Amino acid sequence: MINKKELWERCAAFHGHVCGGLTIGYQAALYAAKLLGLTFSQDEEVVCICENDACGVDAIQVMLGCSVGKGNLLFHLRGKQAFSFYNRKTGESVRLVLRERPAGMSREESFAYLQAHQPEELFDVKKTVIALPEAARMFRSVKCECCGEITAENMIRLENGKSVCLDCCHAYNRFDVS
Repeated sequence: MINKKELWERCAAFHGHVCGGLTIGYQAALYAAKLLGLTFSQDEEVVCICENDACGVDAIQVMLGCSVGKGNLLFHLRGKQAFSFYNRKTGESVRLVLRERPAGMSREESFAYLQAHQPEELFDVKKTVIALPEAARMFRSVKCECCGEITAENMIRLENGKSVCLDCCHAYNRFDVS
């Protein structure tokens, strides 16, 4: 069993430095693991939906094995320090939302505050608002008939009878004219 100090050091090594943002993800991952009985995800047993793309996401990758490539790290960008965790084995889930910190702290004071508190003191525990996403799917590769690049089938659009990638497709929206 890896201890908290070693986990923190692994997170810092992966991220490249220590900071308050990394601490937020570290604390969220610790709390989610405790609440849902999570361990490192070898495949997609654990799913995390992050509402930000900040430093804390790196800690979640290191600690819980969630990654974009495996399809169990997803982004629903809302600019919030909020993370939804799902345990596929049990069907349980939780959304952790960072509480407001005392105003007027410097970066150093904020870092110290986040490090000094237990996860239970930092996050509100809420119900998840997004249903557990389906497991990652494999899609057939299709050649774009415009640029010739290979594209996942679900990202192809039909335009003038041709299969085209999103980069080559001309968007059609009559209400969003600049």
